[in-house]
Amino acid sequence: MISNKVVINCPSGLDSKAAALLVQKVSKYSSNIWLEKGERRANAKSLLGLLSLGVERQATITVITDGEDEEKASREISEYFSTGF
Repeated sequence: MISNKVVINCPSGLDSKAAALLVQKVSKYSSNIWLEKGERRANAKSLLGLLSLGVERQATITVITDGEDEEKASREISEYFSTGF
C-alpha cells in the first residue's frame, strides 16, 4: 500500500467534470485507489464517492493505492493532480 499527500491545483477543485476525468484515468489500473480528505475516504473509481468528498482548489488530499500496479498508479495520479488536470 502506498499513501501520498497531494494538493489539488485544478481551478475548480474536484468538481463533476474533473471527477469524471479522474474516474476515467484511474479505471485503467487494477489496484484499489482511494482518496482521503480529512476523515472521509472515497473510492477513486466512483464518481459519486469523489463528489461526496467536496474537494476544493488548493485542498490537500491523500491518495492511497494498493495492488499490482500501485507504484505506477500512485506516481501517475500524483502527477495528474500536481499539473492541474
